[in-house]
Amino acid sequence: MRKRNLTGFILAALAVHVIAPFILNNYELYCYAMPLPWTTVSLKLLDSSTSLYRNTVTVWGPSGILTSLVFFVCASFIVLIGTLLFGRRFQCSSICLFNGFASEVFDPAMPLIGKRKKAGPKTLRILNIARWIALTAALFFTFYWILHLLGFILPGNIDAVTKIESYAYLSGDLLLMMFLWIAFLGRGYCYYCPLGTVLSLLSRIAGQKITTDNTKCISCKKCDKICPMAIEISEKAARGISVNSIRCVGCGHCVDECPTQNLRYSTGFLDRIAKN
Repeated sequence: MRKRNLTGFILAALAVHVIAPFILNNYELYCYAMPLPWTTVSLKLLDSSTSLYRNTVTVWGPSGILTSLVFFVCASFIVLIGTLLFGRRFQCSSICLFNGFASEVFDPAMPLIGKRKKAGPKTLRILNIARWIALTAALFFTFYWILHLLGFILPGNIDAVTKIESYAYLSGDLLLMMFLWIAFLGRGYCYYCPLGTVLSLLSRIAGQKITTDNTKCISCKKCDKICPMAIEISEKAARGISVNSIRCVGCGHCVDECPTQNLRYSTGFLDRIAKN
């Protein structure tokens, strides 16, 4: 499954960084490749008074505005359909060029300082709170811009809101994510990624799970040790109960690590394919 992860990321990188920019003559498409927390980037392109619109139209022209918006809509649609079919794995462990790509490619080197740490109960509680705060903030800025574009008179200065959003993105997303790479583990940002939270809920609809009754669990707990999201898999595997944690990014590390090949990543769609 790790090989599949890397294959997906390589193809996604080629598509987003090379092929699409070359075909569409717009080399900033990466900024429109991830819905939530980057949804407002596309929304700002719809407002001619924003600096983003002025910069984009100056460099790429009106066609640059159009291609960016079309690319964002297509990317969001692909993520939605892919998640409903393949679960959260489709985005987080196959095409996410933000944290997913880095966490898989540089996994052997993380963390850069000290030994790899597993998130304990207290850390998980903090990260769980951070997850819903990050999602609330992302939705707030998204709906703020939607209402602004619809002509609603909103409290606050639009420039101030834009600056706050930029600072939140730089501190809560970029800087904190890189700090987690250095001191914690590669998947640190995945614990509270706004898009990941939404996709984890959609994955429930997709029937995403790790089945644990394919052969026999020998209670070696290698799955627990290898899981980058600190999910207790062995406890359920010993009883043959499927794992469907909201934190699961579908990376498949546990599946690869299981010495008895007892684990399998699955969704309703994948189950139907397997039966056929």
